[in-house]
Amino acid sequence: MSTVTATTVGRADALHVGSELRTATMVAQRELIRFWRNKTRMIGGLVQPLLFLIVFGYGLGSLISPVEGLDYKKFIFPGSLAMSVVTTSIFGAISIVWDREVGFLREMLVAPVSRASILLGKTAGGAVVATFQGVVMLIFAPIVGLTLTPVLVVEVLLLCFFIAFALTSFGVFVASRMKKMEGFQAVMQFLLFPMIFLSGAQIPVNGLPKWLAVVNRLDPLTYAVDPLRRIILGAQGVSPEAITRFSGNGVEIFGYVLAVWQELAMVGLFALFFLALAIAAFNKKE
Repeated sequence: MSTVTATTVGRADALHVGSELRTATMVAQRELIRFWRNKTRMIGGLVQPLLFLIVFGYGLGSLISPVEGLDYKKFIFPGSLAMSVVTTSIFGAISIVWDREVGFLREMLVAPVSRASILLGKTAGGAVVATFQGVVMLIFAPIVGLTLTPVLVVEVLLLCFFIAFALTSFGVFVASRMKKMEGFQAVMQFLLFPMIFLSGAQIPVNGLPKWLAVVNRLDPLTYAVDPLRRIILGAQGVSPEAITRFSGNGVEIFGYVLAVWQELAMVGLFALFFLALAIAAFNKKE
């Protein structure tokens, strides 16, 4: 009797997990369809990073001498790529605010599925969209003199998805606290640019004053930009010394320099933390 009961419970659990996964998949698919139909959003996600790449790369780049073949355009390309992914990730969460305004979100939340699966689908869909923006951004890599290989492209895209998932979870958390799209946009604009510039995505951050160095270490993008830059530039044969000349000796905390896997672990913790906060917010408020 107990064996039959255990088998029945096991099948019920499997069906429940399958239902939650299908829900997350459908929500993610909806985000992809919405993005594909919005060509303005696709273009807008590329214009700003490309603008920064051109202005900083060709403007400030003429004032900075190359080091062992590493010029400023190559140095900031990974940061521009990260900027494209991050901007698309965070603003992709605005769909939650829009769904709330039109009433669609409430219809999803009363469905017989967990709210965690809905938010997981939103986050995964936003991450895939942002990764696609990274694919498009990679097309411009040869223009600044970077050589792409199949292995490098795969590594970069996996890293972009990981970063996108983390930043989308942050955007989802902020969106879960907002009732109006205007409020979400204002908060994101207020947070986004300090996060980008203090992470070292566009400008070197070595030699910062102590108080700014502390803010840099608190910026989650710091732990995303640095491994992306080291992977891309390392594949070009650029020596660690040349990278250090521009950006310092990696991310250093209390005299200890974090390895790439440790930086990615920080990004992963950031993603789990804000995704958990978003789920808690939805469970309480909606």
